[in-house]
Amino acid sequence: MTAGQQVDLLVGGMTCTSCAARIEKKLNRMPGVAATVNYATEKASVFVPAGTSIDDAIKTIEATGYTAVRPLPVPLGDSAVPDAADVEVSVLRQRLLVSAALALPVAALSMIPVLQFTNWQWLALTLAAPVAVWGAWPFHRAAWVNARHGAATMDTLVSVGVLAALGWSLYALFFGMAGMPGMTMSFTFSATPGSGADEIYLEVASAVTVFILAGRYAEARAKRNSGAALQALLELGAKETTLLRDGVESRISTALLVVGDQFVVRPGEKIATDGVIVDGASAIDASLLTGESVPIEVGPGDSVVGATLNSGGRLVVRATQIGADTELAHIGRLVEQAQTGKAEVQRLADRVSGVFVPIVIGLALAALAGWLLVGAGAAMAFTAAVATLIIACPCALGLATPTALLVGTGRGAQLGILIKGPQVLESTRRVDTIVLDKTGTVTTGRMTLSTVEACQCGDVDELLLLAGAAESGSEHPIARAITLGARTRLGPLPDSSAFASEQGLGVQATVNGREILVGRPAWLTERWQLVVPSAMQAVKATAEGLGKTAVMVAWEGKVRGVLTVADTIKPTSKAAIARFRSLGLTPLLVTGDNEIVARSVAAECGITDVTAGVLPADKARVIRSLQAQGHVVAMVGDGVNDAVALATADLGIAMGTGTDVAIEASDLTLMRSDLLAAADAIRLSRRTLTTIKANLFWAFAYNVAAIPLAMFGLLNPLIAGAAMALSSVFVVTNSLRLRGFRALHDA
Repeated sequence: MTAGQQVDLLVGGMTCTSCAARIEKKLNRMPGVAATVNYATEKASVFVPAGTSIDDAIKTIEATGYTAVRPLPVPLGDSAVPDAADVEVSVLRQRLLVSAALALPVAALSMIPVLQFTNWQWLALTLAAPVAVWGAWPFHRAAWVNARHGAATMDTLVSVGVLAALGWSLYALFFGMAGMPGMTMSFTFSATPGSGADEIYLEVASAVTVFILAGRYAEARAKRNSGAALQALLELGAKETTLLRDGVESRISTALLVVGDQFVVRPGEKIATDGVIVDGASAIDASLLTGESVPIEVGPGDSVVGATLNSGGRLVVRATQIGADTELAHIGRLVEQAQTGKAEVQRLADRVSGVFVPIVIGLALAALAGWLLVGAGAAMAFTAAVATLIIACPCALGLATPTALLVGTGRGAQLGILIKGPQVLESTRRVDTIVLDKTGTVTTGRMTLSTVEACQCGDVDELLLLAGAAESGSEHPIARAITLGARTRLGPLPDSSAFASEQGLGVQATVNGREILVGRPAWLTERWQLVVPSAMQAVKATAEGLGKTAVMVAWEGKVRGVLTVADTIKPTSKAAIARFRSLGLTPLLVTGDNEIVARSVAAECGITDVTAGVLPADKARVIRSLQAQGHVVAMVGDGVNDAVALATADLGIAMGTGTDVAIEASDLTLMRSDLLAAADAIRLSRRTLTTIKANLFWAFAYNVAAIPLAMFGLLNPLIAGAAMALSSVFVVTNSLRLRGFRALHDA
């Protein structure tokens, strides 16, 4: 190792994106070190030069106040990996529920005078203290870590606000008049010398804690889901396989295979690992990895990929790649690298908190010193300082993002749109290009009967009836399409007998006393020595020019007609493309299918830019090329082959009818298999982002406008709490407007 090494580290203790930025800055100050820290995945991708140990990078992270460890290797197919994210979510949920249960009666006692029985304030203290100390402990701990390193974040503001409200309440209860029997909550609009010692702010301390905990809990759940893409990939692999050694078959775990082993794959089984076919012929359903609906015909000498499905005959495969060297593992690494390499979106509240927090604390101290210097007395000075801190306490600030996100995502769920987190919203605002996969996204992803041409039969219904009955004994996707099409048009089909299939070529069966042949033209001419008329050859050529697959039907020594099947375009795709353009997006079709098929589909739905014949890794390269040109790219897909591209794009949109890998690697998930939903998802995300920005503006506006009033003694701390509550009401009300979002339905 002379050039250096690239290592991914698991980083613990980050509470916001500013934490990730601080760690990244520290690491990149090390000589020769290049690092990227991703808050969402809690990983640091670190390159250390020769002569520098990765342990030095770990020590740097630990010296910054966080933890770092090397991730343990995860074997393919292992689903029993402990998930630390689940533990974090569980702990936060418990802390939130307990804090909310204690804070609710505190708020009721403090805000409803009729409930204020004799000595009610001591019950409020008993309930609020655990919330302000234990419930808010994550914020206090993070604020302390930040303070030790000369930094301030949202955690600092939360901690200072909660402790200030609790501290003043304790002072008022034990050293002021607030602890006397018969005390009730009352206030004046301005602070006067000596005032404030009979007021408590326990509801402020407990309510702020609950609100911020709710936002942190929602964030933790989103982060947990965002890390599931790799695990979903690993689950695709076959867990067991049939080893063939010295002519004896034995069932073993896939993890025990070594390069050179031969294993058996029966119809309906997944191929255990990458290899080369030694014996047998079949049709391989590789849609999980290629995204294409037509099975691949394979035989001896052909290469196959692990996790693909054998939909035809028995195969004997020799393993050529195992474990981390397989195509499946390679795609998994690409997904992980793409996620780690995403540009971080700095949350708006964290952007200003680094400046806002120290300024507020400085202003509170200035108010305290100023009133002491003018001889107003300690009570007046402390009241003004506390009012300054409380009016700046980020109650509405903490609600701004989670409430809008909660309402927006809830409304989205009703419309079949899942938004994975607040970081997604910023991307939707800037997106100008949308890349579309073909199969399962623009098209249905299923082969369907397209046309029936009876050239030497004269009766189209008879041709379809006999072909559908003959194909009913086959499980091949093309055969299923013909049989389904015949049943749909003609009703029940007659029984067939003497069925025989030649894998990937055609079938023969006896129907109504006739021996029917349905298959590829070459099979009919070479295997059965039949002559295909020129008219049928022309029909076949025209069909293939439109991206369709042609099969021919024969009986009594003559080729009677041609059937074509195709992957059809979804009914809403054309309208969706028009809607993307109206949103300012340029659509591009990127597919692994051939150029003819891709161009045909694109022309039908109104797309002018097409890139065809690309591999899974090539889709990601297409997106990176667009990004290098300055475009902000969204990607819509549904297969494993789209997972890398979805993770690479600035905004990944997965069809919920697709694979779990694509869904987990995406930022937005469409539960409806409808491309129109993608346009609605972008509209809803943009509307939600606009609401969050408005919430943040008003949250700051309320607080910042009132800070001078508090400093000059014109604002009682209780009024400060009321103003903060008013800003919270405004934020919540503004967020609730998202419930009125409507999907744009096509006329």
